[in-house]
Parts: sequence; C-alpha cells; structure tokens
Amino acid sequence: MKAQRPNSREKILAAAADVARETGPGSLSLDAVASRAGVSKGGLLYNFPTKAKLMQGLVEEYLREFELALESARTSDVSGESPLAAYVRLSANDCGDTQPSASWIFSAIAEDPDFLAPIKSFKRQLFERLKGETPSLKALLVCFIAIEGLRSMNLFDADVLSQKERQLLVSSLLEIAK
Repeated sequence: MKAQRPNSREKILAAAADVARETGPGSLSLDAVASRAGVSKGGLLYNFPTKAKLMQGLVEEYLREFELALESARTSDVSGESPLAAYVRLSANDCGDTQPSASWIFSAIAEDPDFLAPIKSFKRQLFERLKGETPSLKALLVCFIAIEGLRSMNLFDADVLSQKERQLLVSSLLEIAK
C-alpha cells in the first residue's frame, strides 16, 4: 500500500511549525512558510486567508496531536497509569520544552477574537472527560489547575520554578493523580 502524501494544508502547517520554531511565532512570515512548504503564497492564502488563521490552524493541529498522544498513552500504558496521571505526565513533558514568547498570540487575537475558541473548547472537553474518569474531583482540580499554571508560565516565559522545584511539583501531582 502506498503511503498517503500530505496535502497542501498539512504541508503548510508542518512548514509553519518549523518556521515558528526557528524564528519564533511572532516573526512568522507567510512568504517563508509558503517557500518552506513548496507552495505559492496564493496557495497558502487559499488554505489560510490570514496569518491569524494560519496560527489558529497551528494551535488546532497542536491540540489534535496532544489529544492523540494522550489517547495513545491511555490505551498503551501497561503500568496501569490513570487517565489523570497520563495527562499530568504528558503535559509536564510538554511544558518542559522551551517555547518562544507568546507575543504572537496577542496579535492573532487582535486580528481574530475567536482565535482562542478551539483552545477553550479543547480544555473544556478534556476537563469534562477527565472528570468522568477521575474518582476524586479534588485530585482533578489540583492537578488540572497546577498543569495549566505550568503552561501559562511556560507560554509567557515567566517560569519562576527551578528544575528541582518543577520536578517536585510534577512528582507530587503524579502522586495525587494515582
């Protein structure tokens, strides 16, 4: 069976993610993305009419990949890890990656106020699903809010925790999430 070739939208998103990692999302140029994806600027604009829509597409793709990773961790883990523990572990690993400044988010929101809608929807659905799978609402609330705090510090480049403090937090959350 032949491997499916990525479509233009997938190539553009992959190229945009690469360019954003290299230059930071705030410096993302549509010309650079089109060039990296091997499509014309018109082809890029057909799929993503504005830079904000391209950024929204990147966010939606990130959320989809996180959901797939979470589902994979939940179904393939033989250690009996709870869904909440899988969420904590994956999120902590994700937050450990250095992220560029979030200034691009503000410009995307200014251009399209609905930019955050998929993030809000994803988080609400994830929280509700975890709520249905976690016997202790208190454990869920502590873990979920702590992880979202780590995400916020990471996103806004305002992490005040040392590596040792971060490790202590994550190990404490994993204990709570058992």
